[in-house]
Amino acid sequence: MIELNQLSKTYMVSGKMIKAVQPLDITIQKGEFVSIVGHSGSGKSTFLSLVGGIARPDTGSVVIDGVNIWSYNDKELSRLRNEKFGFVYQFVSLIPTLTATENVLLPTVFGRKKSVADAVNLLELVGLGDKTSRYPSELSGGEQQRVAIARAFINDPEIILADEPTGDLDEETETEIMAFFEKINKMEKVTLVMVTHSSELAQHASRRFRMKHGEVEELSYPPGQP
Repeated sequence: MIELNQLSKTYMVSGKMIKAVQPLDITIQKGEFVSIVGHSGSGKSTFLSLVGGIARPDTGSVVIDGVNIWSYNDKELSRLRNEKFGFVYQFVSLIPTLTATENVLLPTVFGRKKSVADAVNLLELVGLGDKTSRYPSELSGGEQQRVAIARAFINDPEIILADEPTGDLDEETETEIMAFFEKINKMEKVTLVMVTHSSELAQHASRRFRMKHGEVEELSYPPGQP
């Protein structure tokens, strides 16, 4: 379970106070698929950074399985991010000198020990079983994103935080990746929190929120509407 209590974050930009995340309270149950939709600059990425232990909040707490993660020191936070979370970003940040398999295994240097077979299995799950030895320069943009998604799952995370995970992908690849997210969420009970500018993409989630000017509201839908 993720409990966000009066969580907020403010930045100073060119002498101007920016309220990136207004005080909010949200509870996300284990195994839920939650989406947060909003325009660029609405505070979505800051929200994910707070939940994932990357940006420190000005107020409030992020309680995961009964523990406020911001009570941890830097070393404990690093271990939490590596073992508890998987991160998927719009920009894949693959290491160009490593193969697809080696890129997937990269987080295991600091976390759980995994084998090449584990990495290959994940690449097969995202449809890249025939490209395990390719370098990023030999892969399309969509294929690189699939490698990044496989990398996010290598340490068996309980929570996936996805920031515009299909932003630069074609429609077919986007559909395949969302199908993969839904499969992992339902079969493995992995908690998924995804932020996106796309209302259509947000509808894949079981709970949906809208973020505007740092404020979050939960969206409700009439019976039968996805």
